[in-house]
Amino acid sequence: MEPENSFRRLMPRKEELQASRVTEAGTLPAPHSPIFSHVPSLWDYWPIVLRHKWTILSAMLVALLVGAVVSFSTTPIYEAVGRVVINREGAETAGLKNSDTGGSDSYDDYMVAMDTQTHVLQSDAIAKLVIRRLNLDSDPAFAGKGAVSASSTPDASPAQTRYIEPHRESGLVGKFHGSLQINSIPRTRLLEIRFSSSDPSLAAKAVNTLIDTYIEQNYKTRLDATTRTSDWLSQQLSELQMKVEESQEKLVRYQKEHGILGIDEKENIISSKLDELNKELTAAEGDRMQKESVYRLASSGDPDLLSNLDPSSPVVKLRSQEEDLHRQLAQVSVHFQPTYPKVAEIKEQLDAVETDLKAEITRLASKYHKDYLAALGRERLLRASLERQKTEENRLNESAIEYSLLKRDVESNRQLYEGLLQKLKEAGVMTGLRSSNVRIVDPASAPTSPSTPNIPRNLLMSLAVGLAGGLSLAFILESRDDTVHSLEQVRMLTALPSLAVIPFASRPSRSLPGTKRLPQTTTALASAVRPKSEIAEAYRALRTSILLSRTGKSAKILMVTSALPQEGKTTTSVNLAIVLAQHGARVLLIEGDMRRSGISQALHLESDIGLSTILEQDTIADSAIRSIADIPNLWVLPAGPVALHPSEMLASARMRELLRNLEPEFDHIIIDTPPVLSVTDAALLSSLADSTLLVIRAGMTSRVALRRVHDVLAHVDARIMGVILNATDFTEPDRYYYGHRYGSYYQDPAPAKTAQRE
Repeated sequence: MEPENSFRRLMPRKEELQASRVTEAGTLPAPHSPIFSHVPSLWDYWPIVLRHKWTILSAMLVALLVGAVVSFSTTPIYEAVGRVVINREGAETAGLKNSDTGGSDSYDDYMVAMDTQTHVLQSDAIAKLVIRRLNLDSDPAFAGKGAVSASSTPDASPAQTRYIEPHRESGLVGKFHGSLQINSIPRTRLLEIRFSSSDPSLAAKAVNTLIDTYIEQNYKTRLDATTRTSDWLSQQLSELQMKVEESQEKLVRYQKEHGILGIDEKENIISSKLDELNKELTAAEGDRMQKESVYRLASSGDPDLLSNLDPSSPVVKLRSQEEDLHRQLAQVSVHFQPTYPKVAEIKEQLDAVETDLKAEITRLASKYHKDYLAALGRERLLRASLERQKTEENRLNESAIEYSLLKRDVESNRQLYEGLLQKLKEAGVMTGLRSSNVRIVDPASAPTSPSTPNIPRNLLMSLAVGLAGGLSLAFILESRDDTVHSLEQVRMLTALPSLAVIPFASRPSRSLPGTKRLPQTTTALASAVRPKSEIAEAYRALRTSILLSRTGKSAKILMVTSALPQEGKTTTSVNLAIVLAQHGARVLLIEGDMRRSGISQALHLESDIGLSTILEQDTIADSAIRSIADIPNLWVLPAGPVALHPSEMLASARMRELLRNLEPEFDHIIIDTPPVLSVTDAALLSSLADSTLLVIRAGMTSRVALRRVHDVLAHVDARIMGVILNATDFTEPDRYYYGHRYGSYYQDPAPAKTAQRE
């Protein structure tokens, strides 16, 4: 029951698991802590590349060999290049414009024109003409094994009359198009024509013949179109001439019948007369209105108004005399009586003047009345004439509608006739001119070097493909490797501190040039056998990390364990005990693995009495502890005979009491335990140790196992001091700096300087 109770005490409570675990080694961060997040950079992938460099180089070599074989076995292909310029349709030739003049220079029209000419050059009709003219059906460089003999297709026969079987001609046309490439040079009217062939002279002849055939067909097409246009224009002109003469006769006859004497309907006599009557009527109305106003003023009898109407009339003079006589009469009447002769004389004169004034007013009123009546009569006569002229104008307008239609018909027929006549003359002139809007810029010449295969480019592409394939294979292999290789991976997985990196023991020692490999049987005693080897230096670095990272009791009882077997925990325990003893401390090495006695085998100790007998039979510990003669200050407590229940024995109170009794006698007690994931011994002993050292083997311990052992130890609140990375290959790129750290110090040292440094 006691071991069971001890085991229960080791199990954490639920509340303790929920709380954050803090050990003497420091606070373990949560899984979501930033220390677990790592953003890889390109430099992180470089070690992977170097680790698989032979795989990558092999892939590149294979790709290079394949590319070289393919390149050197491929038939050389030569490519001839020619350039032509396609001028805009409608360009003037000999001062004449083509009948299909184009007036738009927009980008869309330019693209349509260039695409059209490109497809014309790629047409089957032109390809057939070139094949016939060059006798490509009988050329082995083009037709290959299917070439016919030259005697069956004599060159003397015209290209158009040479006969080629339809199915064979279709194959030749397809092959011709496969060798032909036409490119439009951007922002220009240039077309680049390329033809590929194994014969360089044939490639040049094909390009030049294609250009000549295209220009000839272009001219022939334009000539046929011009000829057909001329024939059609001649026929239409004869008909139009008859229509023009007939329409002119109708217009003249209608003009005479309806009295349209002017050249234009707006210039005939009736319209002119109507305009004149309209103007005279307007003037008569104004005159009548003026005279009517004068007549009405004169009819009022007011001499002042009459004086204002005509200042030169007698009324003005009589009116002045009347006013003078009134003034004299007023002056005389002041001094004399009305019966006075002078007064009577002035009155008589005044009466005579007033009588004359009235008579003059009456006469003027009669005169203005007559003038008004005359103006009114003239207005009425003009209005009557205007109405009659309007009636005549309306009749003329009705006739002018038909006249305008006849005249418009005459003009349209005449314009159409003149236009067609001009086109006919231009077509007749252009028929005799051999012009084309296509001009050769660069004729093709026979190429001197093949375009394909491009051996340097193919080899470079092969290397690139091999590099890509090698990198892909390297990363695939790396992704399938689930083991831990570096301390960086340990930190990313567990966030545990690193104590030391132990090199791979079976590699050549760098301590002294010419030394042999360290035998595997002496690896456990490397710190004693080879004190200047890299592995011994690594264990001394481990000792320094333990002593400086912890003080007091925390480094008193040390438990060394691992996740799985064969990871080097026993070797680490022995060498750690040796370097601590070499430091002058009293060290007890306890073989806590009672299932496999690794320490006893390494130190060649008998196991008749050991830890199992002490825990099971209450044997005195002093009788089981052995001292190592070659290593001062080092004592070993072997495991003893194999026990039936080692887990219960290690979790017993006797084990706890044993450590409590041994602790005052030694400076350090190192317990070598079984793997954590194999048995529960290490988890049980972790509560008795001050600190736990976790050993993992580079390239062997999986990431899953590392996470699992970390979780198990954290679950039982083990005080993990740190991780020891064992069997690290310093030749690997991402571990080189460790090897440089441990090995360069002892590499080729000068004897005098070495003595001074040590």
